[in-house]
Amino acid sequence: MRIAHVPLRASIGAYMLNSGLTKRNLEGEAAQATHSMAVGAIPQLRQVPPDRFAKVLSYSELALGAALLVPLVPSALVGLGLTAFGAGLVQLYLKTPGLRQPGSVRPTEAGSGLAKDVWLVGAGLTLVLDGLIPRRLRR
Repeated sequence: MRIAHVPLRASIGAYMLNSGLTKRNLEGEAAQATHSMAVGAIPQLRQVPPDRFAKVLSYSELALGAALLVPLVPSALVGLGLTAFGAGLVQLYLKTPGLRQPGSVRPTEAGSGLAKDVWLVGAGLTLVLDGLIPRRLRR
């Protein structure tokens, strides 16, 4: 891991760990609400029970957060995970009614919380590209 990646990985890693910890005990109506929103964007998730979905989401966020914080995990690899996770959130934003202004990608007030997750995709792609570009070409 390059020293320049530390602030990015530490800030996003801490955020992801916190998010995973807060979802760790989701049950009942809270798990159902989270699951319903995800199903709206990815219909195949309908096959996964809400409580199980909440657990898998929590564990995924915890694993990604930990991978970001552990310097031994290559930036390109953790960047792929971050890009995929962020892309899922962007898909959720784009497919959930009421989060975007009509005919636009601009968020409504309700969509601002998810629209900002595009930064996860950008950060993930930055880590992937920086990890793949040979050092001699980085100048």
